[in-house]
Amino acid sequence: MKLSDFDFDLPDGLIATRPARPRTSARLLVAEGDKITDAHVTDLVDWLRPGDRLVLNDTRVIPARLQGVRRRISDAGETEARIEVTLLEPRAGGTWAALIKPLKKVRDGEEIIFSSALSATLEAREEGQGLLRFNLEGDDFDAALNAAGAMPLPPYIAAKRPADAQDHEDYQTVWARHSGAVAAPTASLHFDDALLAQLRDRGLEFTHVTLHVGAGTFLPVKVEDVTTHRMHGEWGEVSEKAACEIAATRAAGGRIIPVGTTALRLIETAARGGEIAPFQGVTDIFIYPGFTFNVTDALMTNFHLPKSTLMMLVSALMGPDRIRAIYAHAVATEYRFFSYGDASLLIPPAG
Repeated sequence: MKLSDFDFDLPDGLIATRPARPRTSARLLVAEGDKITDAHVTDLVDWLRPGDRLVLNDTRVIPARLQGVRRRISDAGETEARIEVTLLEPRAGGTWAALIKPLKKVRDGEEIIFSSALSATLEAREEGQGLLRFNLEGDDFDAALNAAGAMPLPPYIAAKRPADAQDHEDYQTVWARHSGAVAAPTASLHFDDALLAQLRDRGLEFTHVTLHVGAGTFLPVKVEDVTTHRMHGEWGEVSEKAACEIAATRAAGGRIIPVGTTALRLIETAARGGEIAPFQGVTDIFIYPGFTFNVTDALMTNFHLPKSTLMMLVSALMGPDRIRAIYAHAVATEYRFFSYGDASLLIPPAG
């Protein structure tokens, strides 16, 4: 299985840099069996059935990009250097792993000041990253970070424009609850409260799980034999309540439809034994063609990067040839791609 099997040509103009407004007005490509239908996210109520269960990732994206200053006093007087920090993940003991640019300008034990309220000390470094300890914890830290930080837009958006105040709303789901992600579960960005109410009225049910999406989601696959790729790890939790809800829906004949690849990866991790079970910990599950899905019946997801692990995941669900046809249609009909782009509803044949 070669990396080139998951490549396709994508015109640069199809990469979305802002979301559709309102959220639910985004286009929706529905692929069911051999049929492709062009619809909109508001049409989900026509495609989902009473008794279906949507699985939603309730992670909250933190404004993980920070601009700070390192000040140093020497015999020559006070000097300062501008430092850019991107938080990656919390670590045991209260520190944060972070990308620090330029890392060489900060010594261990030195402080980086981000605002009058927020600062951090570099405690150690590992594998080109720094370990930072902030001056605040809990709600005080969250408030100061929200005031000082910018949303960590994906590289393909950040290359086109800087993050701004609007991204604090746009790059967050309406059900975000547990802080810790540095990337959004982007298929979930298409929902608003009105659409959720419509789906509830139709008889849909919802289950919340948590997967803190890490910066590793944007790492390129660098091996030609994709089966040798080492997947990044991310922390997630499927509670006992969530596992029971999913099991009950399956027993009743309803479909389990994760919203986003993060929710899918998490519930399939929790179901590696064949049946869904509670799970808490780090998952590095890598889903590519040949994978056996134990709980997923369909998937709502955005359109993904060529040669990415997410292209491999949707190819595993629908079949590589089918996904190639779906993506060819999406490009030809100018769907908008990636995090702020349009959505797809992928319904594989019942097996």
